[in-house]
Amino acid sequence: MMNSIETFDNPYPDRDYLIRHEVEEFTSVCPVTGHPDFAEMTLLYVPKATCIELKSFKLYLQGYRNEGIFYEAITNKILDDLVAACDPKWMNLETRWSTRGGIHSIIEVSHGEHPDE
Repeated sequence: MMNSIETFDNPYPDRDYLIRHEVEEFTSVCPVTGHPDFAEMTLLYVPKATCIELKSFKLYLQGYRNEGIFYEAITNKILDDLVAACDPKWMNLETRWSTRGGIHSIIEVSHGEHPDE
């Protein structure tokens, strides 16, 4: 069972500002081979009323450690769960997967319209 993502009140809800969280160690499992997959990820978002609480985010991500799931599915699922948790104005998640078989994959997904656009 996945841990829930907790939030806290945005201390400046009337100001658009960008939050960046860098995840240097993310692990899941290849659903085909059962081998571990390793990724780094960057989460960018402009909050509305709430911000993501980092300890719960870390525990949520650790819940994928033994989960067999494709890169594309996990990137989209994490974004969906984060959006459901904090309802941001805009959010972008990029996952950068370790090279395997000479192929390096980067998956990027977004939600909402960036305030600068």
